[in-house]
Amino acid sequence: MISHEPEYFPPPRNLLGRIGRKFLFFCRAAGQAGLLLGQAAAALRFIWTRRARRETVIQMYVMGIRSLGVITIVAVFTGMILALQTGIELRRFNQEVNIGTAVMVSMLREMGPFMTGLILAACVGSAMAAQIGTMTVSEEISALEIMSIDPVRFLVMPRLAAMAVMTPLLAFYTCIMGVIGGGVVGLTQLGVSWAAYIDNATRYAEVKDLYVGLFKAFLFGIIITVVSCHEGFSAEQGAVGVGRATRQSVIESFLLILVVGYFVTRLFYIT
Repeated sequence: MISHEPEYFPPPRNLLGRIGRKFLFFCRAAGQAGLLLGQAAAALRFIWTRRARRETVIQMYVMGIRSLGVITIVAVFTGMILALQTGIELRRFNQEVNIGTAVMVSMLREMGPFMTGLILAACVGSAMAAQIGTMTVSEEISALEIMSIDPVRFLVMPRLAAMAVMTPLLAFYTCIMGVIGGGVVGLTQLGVSWAAYIDNATRYAEVKDLYVGLFKAFLFGIIITVVSCHEGFSAEQGAVGVGRATRQSVIESFLLILVVGYFVTRLFYIT
């Protein structure tokens, strides 16, 4: 559909009408996001074309390399906070040597992918929604459709592929930096040697923890991309609509990361 005119809905007359309209809007948005994901996944077969490869590499650089600074600082201090808080409690039982296990397992299972998802949603997802939203309100998306260029294949597919690859890699990097930060706290403030810290960190952590964390990160990357692109395509009313779409993309990504993270943990660790 080339025309992107603003939709008009008459105001609801009562509370029940407002609730019903919000529910219908939610169902419509969820369905549109699902269709967008399906179309982008179907377009992945074109990823080996020259233009798609080039755009995907550019997006991988923007999403991954340019986010390393923020992710490094957040990861190191997350590990330091985990080690400090855990060590304070374990010291009461003379078990502070076990902080390595707590930091490693926490970072692999939850904190690594979770913090990575939040950072990417705030830094990358918001930029993605703003860029596509600006293209939507300025009729650039309509121009692509007039030229018979699929906006999903042209804009969404490279971003989806790049995010699906980079998010697990960044989550793994976050885990490593968090463990290093925890080791620094253990060595300098809790009297735990580096050798004892690493021994406890690697002895009790399982390969399953790594796989589950990477799977979470993969899902978070897809969620961020689909939500941000959907909100960008839904933008209207000029600059105000772009700002609203950007804000909504971050809020929805945060909420979905929390909810999906819980259910993935529930699926893999509670039978």
